[in-house]
Amino acid sequence: MSTQEDLLKLDNQVCFPLYALSREITNHYRPFLDELDLSYPQYLVMMLLWEYKKLSVSGICDKLMLDTGTLTPLLKRMEAKGLVLRQRNSSDERVVTITLSDKGKALKKAASAIPDKMIEAMGLSMEELLHLKQITTKILNKTTQQ
Repeated sequence: MSTQEDLLKLDNQVCFPLYALSREITNHYRPFLDELDLSYPQYLVMMLLWEYKKLSVSGICDKLMLDTGTLTPLLKRMEAKGLVLRQRNSSDERVVTITLSDKGKALKKAASAIPDKMIEAMGLSMEELLHLKQITTKILNKTTQQ
């Protein structure tokens, strides 16, 4: 039986290993993304655009669980690199649509090797990775529904 004091020990926390793991995984991505001149959040945006082709800023915010104050400067940097195009909706100036530039589309081929490199770097089986994803997604869905 744990005491109230035991609950405050770092070794007894569930959130700390998740936090540390998130940082470690992001650090493993860094050398692969440096080759593409992308940060991890930029890579996430690129993956969404490779999949959906065109998204509003609010759509990207929703999918990445980011606020516009975080995403807007990131998108401006991506536009300056020539990776994406930002366009205001002519019928509603508040809506900004993001699409890939030709350079952004071409980057997909170079990025296609990253998932396999990450699987190798993690040193886990595909089954273990899928199980980890399932558990973290379950927790994330429960916490974001509150």
